[in-house]
Amino acid sequence: MTAATRDSETSPRAAEPARLARLRIDAGALAANWKTFQKLARGAETSAVVKADGYGLGAALAAKTFAQAGARVFFTATFAEALEVRAALGDGPQILVLNGPNEADAAHYAGAKLTPVLNSLAQIKIWDGRAPAALHIDTGMNRLGLAPGELGSAAVALKGAPLVLVMSHLACASDLKHEMNARQRRRFVDAATLFPKAPLSLAATAGAQIGADYHFDLVRPGVGLYGSAGLDGPGVPLATAATIEAPILQVRDVPEGETFGYGATFKAPKNMRAATVAIGYADGYLRSLGQRGYGVLGGAKRPLLGRVSMDLVVIDVTDCAEAKPGAMAEFLGPNAPIDEIAQLAGTASYELLTTLAGTVRRRGLIA
Repeated sequence: MTAATRDSETSPRAAEPARLARLRIDAGALAANWKTFQKLARGAETSAVVKADGYGLGAALAAKTFAQAGARVFFTATFAEALEVRAALGDGPQILVLNGPNEADAAHYAGAKLTPVLNSLAQIKIWDGRAPAALHIDTGMNRLGLAPGELGSAAVALKGAPLVLVMSHLACASDLKHEMNARQRRRFVDAATLFPKAPLSLAATAGAQIGADYHFDLVRPGVGLYGSAGLDGPGVPLATAATIEAPILQVRDVPEGETFGYGATFKAPKNMRAATVAIGYADGYLRSLGQRGYGVLGGAKRPLLGRVSMDLVVIDVTDCAEAKPGAMAEFLGPNAPIDEIAQLAGTASYELLTTLAGTVRRRGLIA
């Protein structure tokens, strides 16, 4: 070992996280949100969707939390995700894989006690009735799922097969009154008559909020478990599960007429005080939030000035006594709600969680 290597390993800076933005995950909020959907679902079972690494917050942590709250059915997108969740939960809970089996992994489901969701006639053929499976029927999303013309063939191929669930997915549930919701429900009920013994599931986060007619036997909340109602308007009150903060690196006084950041896109309309904060698009903080987003400091929203850089943003801290190097500004959390920040960014809360929270979790510090 060289002296340089030894010094770098013992240096205080070597122990610092790769990035300075910090994510705090509230496991109690995750559990509370699952219980909110359990109450909303009334007589239906409430599962937990933990795909995309638990929507950026960590699949193992999320799955364990929901299991402790009472969840017994879990959904992932891929086989690899399901293996991680199985390792976290042990043998008891049921884990379904939404993307279904392929030739390479189909033979490994049984050993891991995983359940595939069959989305096509090709996947039904791959599975060949070897063990319990779920069936996905497309009712208007035109994404995954059996098309209407394939249902007859599927019913024949799956005759006598152990189906643990027949499911579909709503395309427009974020608008609770959208006519597409009722149309898809009718199609789902009609199609499900071909599989009369299987439990039924249609509603995810938004669909669960439409009403009891959409709950059937199982609801599948996803983004709602992590703090977003998933609607175009107000929804069921949910707890804040993720808070992201970043430290101020520098504070400066900027005279009227000076500009901020790349492209000089913002000019100071008066003498201002500005703080440079250690968060940027390398942390998943979306570039589209430039001059739209804000940080929260001293109990108030502090607007972003100019563009988001790779590692930095600048916020307006004029007349903010708390603005000092090292002070933490909140960019997502109870004072910067996920749905509001997503709207400012021109995106969905799903992307904000998986991109921002997920990146900070992987590269920064989890408190």
